[in-house]
Amino acid sequence: MENKYEIILYWSKEDNAVIAEVPELSGCMADGSDYTEALVNIEVVIEQWIQTAKDLGREIPLPKGKLMYA
Repeated sequence: MENKYEIILYWSKEDNAVIAEVPELSGCMADGSDYTEALVNIEVVIEQWIQTAKDLGREIPLPKGKLMYA
């Protein structure tokens, strides 16, 4: 994993899938049938999000690490 963004994983009963979200990258989400698949998928989506932002000349937030405490 090259990116250092916080990833939040949770089970979505509605979607019947594990959801992976990257809070620092607006709208950056992926899903999978299990946690491993969701993590693999979110890594691809993070790269796509960053590339799209670069192509559009938009700012790419620097990873801040853990954003909140449970």
